[in-house]
Amino acid sequence: MFKLTSVYKPTGDQPEAIAQLTNGLNEGSHYQVLQGVTGSGKTFTVANVIQAVQRPTLVLSHNKTLAAQLYSEFKAFFPANAVEYFVSYYDYFQPEAYLPVTNTYIEKEIDINEELDKLRLRATASLLSGRRDVLVVSSVSCLYSMADPRAFGSNIIFLERGMKIARNQLLRQLVNALYTNSELEFKRGSFRAKGETVDIFPSVESFDGVAYRVEFWGEEIERLSSFVPQTGQAIDEMERLNVYPANLFVTDKEAIADAVDEIKEDLARQVEFLQSVGKHVEAKRLDDRVRYDVEMLRELGYCSGVENYSRYIEGRAAGQRPFCLLDYFPEDFLLIVDESHATLPQVKAMYGGDRARKQTLVEYGFRLPASFDNRPLTIEEFEERTGQTIYVSATPSVYELEKSGGVIVEQVIRPTGILDPVIEVVPSKNQIDHLLHEINLCVKNGDKVLVTTLTKRMAEELDKFFARVQVNSQYIHSSVETLDRIQILENLRQGTIDVLVGVNLLREGLDLPSVALVAILDADKEGFLRSSRALIQTAGRAARNLNGKVIMYADTITRSMQATIDETNYRREKQLEYNRRHGITPRQIRKNIESVLTETSRPYYTGDEYTAPAAADPVIPYLSVPALQKMLKETKAAMQAAAKEMDFLQAAQFRDEMFKIEEQLEKMTGEEREAITN
Repeated sequence: MFKLTSVYKPTGDQPEAIAQLTNGLNEGSHYQVLQGVTGSGKTFTVANVIQAVQRPTLVLSHNKTLAAQLYSEFKAFFPANAVEYFVSYYDYFQPEAYLPVTNTYIEKEIDINEELDKLRLRATASLLSGRRDVLVVSSVSCLYSMADPRAFGSNIIFLERGMKIARNQLLRQLVNALYTNSELEFKRGSFRAKGETVDIFPSVESFDGVAYRVEFWGEEIERLSSFVPQTGQAIDEMERLNVYPANLFVTDKEAIADAVDEIKEDLARQVEFLQSVGKHVEAKRLDDRVRYDVEMLRELGYCSGVENYSRYIEGRAAGQRPFCLLDYFPEDFLLIVDESHATLPQVKAMYGGDRARKQTLVEYGFRLPASFDNRPLTIEEFEERTGQTIYVSATPSVYELEKSGGVIVEQVIRPTGILDPVIEVVPSKNQIDHLLHEINLCVKNGDKVLVTTLTKRMAEELDKFFARVQVNSQYIHSSVETLDRIQILENLRQGTIDVLVGVNLLREGLDLPSVALVAILDADKEGFLRSSRALIQTAGRAARNLNGKVIMYADTITRSMQATIDETNYRREKQLEYNRRHGITPRQIRKNIESVLTETSRPYYTGDEYTAPAAADPVIPYLSVPALQKMLKETKAAMQAAAKEMDFLQAAQFRDEMFKIEEQLEKMTGEEREAITN
């Protein structure tokens, strides 16, 4: 069962909000809106509701950075439960496209982040395990095509001590679950067999570096145990073991064979159609490409762009929606849409963008029409698959209000007693000099600063300027890699940097209590990033600090600016009245939020291609001399890369690691010399 762990109790208007939302769920309300100001503890309220209803939950966020923060918070609230993280596993993704005007074909390019892939696998494994205490924090990636959960579930290998199963039968099952037989490099998603012993390095449970050993006596499992793969050190014995597939996309040879026949039939029809409308070049191109893919599928079970044939492989009808993460949840799961005013428009837009890109590929003979069916869900399909939903936002849009019948649960009182920040409007002339002065005052008090710009280029240039004037800053925007964004936010929380410069990624829900100043450049440039909703969200980043202050650099006061100022003043008055009535003195809360990075094998961040060897310290004493020499070379390169980027904190960490490796190398070579002498 979900068991909430927190030193705090619901206060302010949290108890009433928890009661209203819980009652609404118990009475069958399909849609509810929680309108809560920044810093009022909306996440804590939601956690209490989840504990009250005891149902598997999906928390949907519109960007990876906020999803990482929510994941960390919910893990702290539910340490004994299965809290998982599911976001896109691409660090870089260039979709396949064709530009007819310039006759330019763009190949798909991807850079998969293995750490995020592990977290995705673990989320699906938790959902298929039958547990009811599963909470998945996800980006809108959960609406994209995935394998049929029945196919994934059917490839889970259940082992038990005393179970009757032949060794070779287990090996075949591992291959079907997409594990590789690797004697030389025993790594995640692989197995090795020696005599009557089979070692398995699982795809899901390998965060702590644990592998499993299955020992046979004839055609019976005599012993199941876990061990450290780097050292072979035994950890524990077990009665049973579940081995989950090494990849989310699992299938079998029969499905591939059936798919190939269907692909060839559809190819013949599409080629005939293209020729009938005079597109002979396109018909020839399509015929060549698809025939090559078919041969790859027949021989290897895989081809480049295999996702475009997913409809055939999964046996879906034309137009039928693909499977996605929602299908892995039980029917009665609870959906929490965080920052719904930003998340829902993203959900609505995904299908149209994907369709438009593929329309061109199909028209010009690069893909079969079946590629349309490898897609995200439409908003209608999304709502059809989801059940009871709670929209959470400080500024809910008309869509959510209509869905809930205009009824909202309001949460505007902060338990800490902290007031909304004071808003000051400053002319744009000499704004950088004024901003620099305000930053210096803020940093002297031990507080942090957010600066929001209108463009990525402006954010990067401002960060360069700050570096020249010795202001410790970093920039963040959508082009920065997922885990790097998370690390940058942690740098701000931990005091490594003082100023964070960004665009709209800073608006939505980021929990940064140390931020006392939010500076909004070009506040009077009316538009999406400077609408009243956006400005209220941006100003809210300073609403968790006792000294909270917002500076809008503008030459005129727009309607959006005035609406933000009026709303902020209203909230300040309401909080002041509550504080007076209950004798509350505002107090600062410093959160220690655990990083999503601690869930992966990536202990260091450099921003370069070099990464320190995972979990190096405990492994060093057990490595061979060649392995240590390789590790020393990689660590030295990482140190130099970090120093080149002027990231001296990380460079020092790599240097210390290098010293430990050198010490072990010297010790081992000394022992070898002594052995040779003897």
